[in-house]
Amino acid sequence: MRPLFDAHLDLAWNALYFGRDLSLPLESLRAAETHMMDVRWRGHATVSFPEMRRARVAVCIVTLLARTGATLVKRKTFGRIDLDYASPAAAFGHAQGQLAYYRLQEAHGALRILRSARDLDDHWSSWQADPESSPIGVILSMEGCDPIPDPGFAEWWYRDGLRAAGLTHYGIGRFAHGSGSDGPLSAAGRALLARFEQLGIALDVTHLCDQSMDEALECYSGPVLASHHNCRTLVPGYRQLSDNQVRRLVTRGAVIGAAMDAWMLYHGWQRGISSPEVVGLESVANHIDHICQIAGNANHAAIGTDLDGGFGNEQTPHDLSSNTDVHKLEDILLDRGYRAQEVDAIFYKNWLRFFRAVLPEA
Repeated sequence: MRPLFDAHLDLAWNALYFGRDLSLPLESLRAAETHMMDVRWRGHATVSFPEMRRARVAVCIVTLLARTGATLVKRKTFGRIDLDYASPAAAFGHAQGQLAYYRLQEAHGALRILRSARDLDDHWSSWQADPESSPIGVILSMEGCDPIPDPGFAEWWYRDGLRAAGLTHYGIGRFAHGSGSDGPLSAAGRALLARFEQLGIALDVTHLCDQSMDEALECYSGPVLASHHNCRTLVPGYRQLSDNQVRRLVTRGAVIGAAMDAWMLYHGWQRGISSPEVVGLESVANHIDHICQIAGNANHAAIGTDLDGGFGNEQTPHDLSSNTDVHKLEDILLDRGYRAQEVDAIFYKNWLRFFRAVLPEA
């Protein structure tokens, strides 16, 4: 199996808010949840540290996730108790707790937080030499910037290791309109992007609505990525990238990670109703191929599984039970005529190239 660079996992969120012991083998983690009924994905986990090692995940982008959207702040109302907080200060505190989780896992040798290009190169060399015992390299990103109380705190988070960020998540955030809403960047969002550009924090356009994405790409000149995004032409929906957006991202040198969530792969999927049998990993390959056809090469397509993003294998392609099964895409792409070096690019080389350019030298 090739190395895998996964551009989106919510490891700390799963560990802290759903009580998942990610040090367990995957089957043990599933068994530990068989009596739990709080969310539909209990017993269906696809990710744990041992499983990531089995899947040869050398590096992944991991999230800090805590929301306090404009509506929440104004009305003091809550959406999800595992995500939504009544103030930026509370979101900041919860995201700091997630950061503490990653730091503890780093101290225990399970993870290594990659803060610079030198870190990335050193880690990649040590991982190749001993993938069985090397820590999993992680790059810190925010999925929604609500934990940043104001743009001045961006430097605080940068010192803590933040190297990429998406301005918002679902709904109306403090900095931009996200998935399921529509509207412009806020003044604070524009100011935050200016600070990101100064610091060298990459902008993840995932979850930006169309108008906010257009405005962000206009006012931000730094590096951009789409960590976990599929194609609207193949599966219509506000959460997907249009062909024009893909072209614009390619022009900016972005890399786009294919997500493994069934509703982003099969038009009309309904959570809790649709069967995984209706969609397979061939559908993921379709989205990867669509990116490659628009770009004219395989330099901008990659993988951002989102396999622990509030679902499990009850909501993945039928031939994907754990993140090790992502490797089935290798043969699917080769059978479609992709060369071995192009499959390498999609599995890890494109993200390596991108972050070697984005991360500070040392």
